[in-house]
Amino acid sequence: MNTLNFITEELEKLKEAGLSINIRTIEGPQGAWITVDGKQALNLCSNNYLGFANDPQLKSAAQKAIETYGVGPAAVRTIAGTTTLHRELERKLALFKGVEGAITFQSGFCANLAVIPVIVGEGDVVFSDELNHASIIDGCRLSKAKIVRYGHCNPKDLQSKIFGEKDARRALIITDGVFSMEGDIAPLPEIVEIAGKFGAITMVDDAHGEGVLGRGGRGIVDHFGLHGKVNIEVGTLSKAFGVVGGYVAGSKRLTDYLAQKGRPFLFSSAVTAADVAACIAAVDILGASDVQVKQVWANTTFFQDKMKQLGFNLGNTSTPITPVMIGDAKAAKSFSRKLFDEGVFAQAIGYPTVPVGRARIRVMLSAAHSKDDLVWAIERFEKIGKSLGVLQ
Repeated sequence: MNTLNFITEELEKLKEAGLSINIRTIEGPQGAWITVDGKQALNLCSNNYLGFANDPQLKSAAQKAIETYGVGPAAVRTIAGTTTLHRELERKLALFKGVEGAITFQSGFCANLAVIPVIVGEGDVVFSDELNHASIIDGCRLSKAKIVRYGHCNPKDLQSKIFGEKDARRALIITDGVFSMEGDIAPLPEIVEIAGKFGAITMVDDAHGEGVLGRGGRGIVDHFGLHGKVNIEVGTLSKAFGVVGGYVAGSKRLTDYLAQKGRPFLFSSAVTAADVAACIAAVDILGASDVQVKQVWANTTFFQDKMKQLGFNLGNTSTPITPVMIGDAKAAKSFSRKLFDEGVFAQAIGYPTVPVGRARIRVMLSAAHSKDDLVWAIERFEKIGKSLGVLQ
């Protein structure tokens, strides 16, 4: 008897529902144009907001780090895995974010798994936006705290929910800064105000705000001028920064505490020197210039304005994340396949990543795109939209 036979049935169910994921293979570096499954295509999929993933300065920094430190850390951070590069990155991230301290992890996912369970536990309550990222959801589950979901970007619902749990030992409010599938921005000033009324801890995961919002891409806290009013900021180094990794920023006592208690920090190998050095180079570039940030916003405004003029529904986005709403999952997959046939790489997103009936093509705009690239893509969206009846 094969005890894993149930997997075959589950895979068939995904295919029948149009929810199976077609994982394509990239052949070469990320950029505006990439080779995907042997075909050159315009890349509208990656989180490479600023074009740093193949930046010469980042590559040079990584290469030099390999010569100095080798290819692998061979240890966790608390034993023999912390190098001078890790310390330098954390110091520069803290300066960039305008906080006392920063601590880095293997990914943004790991950062959430590290911080949430050490801040709250049994007897505590977490108030979480209903569209928060999966890493937040998993971090909350690991904490064993009570989880109360509030309506998406709905401060009134949050206040109602938190009032009903006012006897909890400790309260933590968590929100994404920019929501990865919708592209909208959390109402952080209202959340901070509510937290102040009820003595709650505030935490924002700014994975899609870093490098995009705020002065020179400093994120949502800077965007709203809330420095010193948000207790915990989580970020990623694998999107706008173009490399890999995650971090938590805040008070020095917070980051010192995470170095003692955060399980991904304690029990998983350190990020490689090459990756850390590349991250330092990215922070240095952003600290010196906002050219790339301005370019991604110029591309965003141009693309979204033209798509709306054609009649596409882009939801409630107010960032470079551009959901082209289709609705039906199978229709979205068909749209994505036709785009790829035309040389545009833009993946369909369906359940469980987004709710049933809200499938979409998620377009990710980058500073690496030229205006000609975007015009070319818009023409193909229009052609396929008309052929599938998405556009009238």
